Amino acid sequence: MTSQVSSPAEQADSTVVGEQRKAARTKDVRRLERVVIRFAGDSGDGMQLTGDRFTSETASFGNDLSTLPNFPAEIRAPAGTLPGVSSFQLHFADHDILTPGDAPNVLVAMNPAALKANVGDLPRGAEIIVNTDEFTRRAMQKVGYDASPLEDGSLDGYHVHPVPLTTLTVEALKEFDLSRKEAERSKNMFALGLLSWMYHRPTEGTEKFLRSKFAKKPDIAAANIAAYRAGWNFGETTEDFAVSYEVAPATTAFPPGTYRNISGNLALAYGLIAASLQTDLPLFLGSYPITPASDILHELSRHKNFGVRTFQAEDEIAGIGAALGAAFGGSLAVTTTSGPGVALKSETIGLAVSLELPLLVVDIQRGGPSTGLPTKTEQADLLQAMYGRNGEAPVPVVAPCTPADCFDAALDAARIAVTYRTPVFLLSDGYLANGSEPWRVPEPGELPDLAVRFAQGPNHSLEDGTEVFWPYKRDPHTLARPWAVPGTPGLEHRIGGIEKQDGTGNISYDPANHDFMVRTRQAKIDGVAVPDLEVDDPDGARTLVLGWGSTYGPITAAVRRLRGAGEAVAQAHLRHLNPFPANLGAVLKRYDKVVVPEMNLGQLATLVRAKYLVDAHSYNQVNGMPFKAEQLAAALKEAIDD
Repeated sequence: MTSQVSSPAEQADSTVVGEQRKAARTKDVRRLERVVIRFAGDSGDGMQLTGDRFTSETASFGNDLSTLPNFPAEIRAPAGTLPGVSSFQLHFADHDILTPGDAPNVLVAMNPAALKANVGDLPRGAEIIVNTDEFTRRAMQKVGYDASPLEDGSLDGYHVHPVPLTTLTVEALKEFDLSRKEAERSKNMFALGLLSWMYHRPTEGTEKFLRSKFAKKPDIAAANIAAYRAGWNFGETTEDFAVSYEVAPATTAFPPGTYRNISGNLALAYGLIAASLQTDLPLFLGSYPITPASDILHELSRHKNFGVRTFQAEDEIAGIGAALGAAFGGSLAVTTTSGPGVALKSETIGLAVSLELPLLVVDIQRGGPSTGLPTKTEQADLLQAMYGRNGEAPVPVVAPCTPADCFDAALDAARIAVTYRTPVFLLSDGYLANGSEPWRVPEPGELPDLAVRFAQGPNHSLEDGTEVFWPYKRDPHTLARPWAVPGTPGLEHRIGGIEKQDGTGNISYDPANHDFMVRTRQAKIDGVAVPDLEVDDPDGARTLVLGWGSTYGPITAAVRRLRGAGEAVAQAHLRHLNPFPANLGAVLKRYDKVVVPEMNLGQLATLVRAKYLVDAHSYNQVNGMPFKAEQLAAALKEAIDD
């Protein structure tokens, strides 16, 4: 373990923090097992930053956590309107949790729009912290309040804390050379300081973050830190907050190791870099910016030191075309997109199927159709990934189940792509991409060996004994063709989208050859090695809940609730959607009822019913938001009792 020496300024800050914590003990402290907090305001109020900082401090404290950022699709929606509300929900606990929570215990509402958009999600008795400075007649009328909800009795069922956040922030920063507008921008830090006091969150990390973020503007950094501390002190000194709360670290939830908070897109980017290192191939990303996948492009562009090359193309088609060219040249090739981009990339994906080259197609699913709901989540691209190409063009499909699992799923997708020489779909979604949770950083020795062997010389003997290279002569176990890097002497071969002759790769219009090649490509995908499906069934249940992708957290939370109430219910979750695990059919036939919750209109259920002739029952939601555990538990209880 290493030690660090603090600067005099940092020592002084530490003294201030110590005095603050000592003072905090003068008020009652209540112990809680878990809390759900939602920050809400205009998209320009810094709610995502506020939530992210609270999350980072919560992660460093050792709580288990899950987050749900929710923001408008517009870059800057009209201020003070319902479509412009941005929110960040965080669920943290002293035990293992799986979802960002069904309903907030605490709502921080920065304006009337934030209150109106979110109050319907609150249970009775929840706490509401309201920025009263924003509750002007005009602001309330803009969202349909005829009278102030702070005065008309409509909030009597909640514990309301009226706080003039804007005024208090401006007052706290009056010694700084800032205009009122500039000072008001720090009100989110005041709110963060107040919530940090309420829940005993560490403060050092946020102050260090602010110094780093505004390193070139030290006055702005100092002002934000002052606002942050003012919010903390306000919680301690005001009579309106008589109680603070403590949520102990989740010491039993995590195996030993080094942990960090991570979002799904960041975990996926790290997984791709790890796959590049494990295959010993340069990583190439050909991409076009699209919500909610753009963060992967942004993150990978920062890692040139790992041999990563990122290419921001002029459109989706160019992005995947460049990636496929990189695959031909011997790179670990990736293209990232969302559903609308997949539609544009479909012809090139079909070309990759024909060329039989490894290519990772990362689809961060969002609401559709067409351009749909860019910032909302959905699972409706499964059938597009399975069948959205002309002709018979099968591809493996892999889906992570949690933000942290995106790391492992990226490695798994890369394994399949390089082993079987095929494009692979990796289906994440907006919920996983933007949500976050603790992630144990793996040791290098824990990562899979993905070593790649390129073709080095002739692999076939003609009848006259001549040694030649056949680009479509297959590995008898995987049916993969050799991967020959251009420029390797003696390995020149044709490549293109027109059907090839088996073995030689020459252009062929022979019907029998085409039939053979189509069936061989299908057999290759059918033969991809995937582990058997694991079933969680401790009680010998008659009902199985089958899920895939990001529904894992809500399904598992719902199953736990039902078992806690004495119900017998089994659960299984699919990572591999093409091919399915070999034992899936046998698993399904063991149960009287199979329920498939999906954020679509029943795409996995359709596949399961067609392939296994099982009467799978769909439970569907397509409102752009993830399932709630209570909602799912009620639906599953109804299915069990039916």
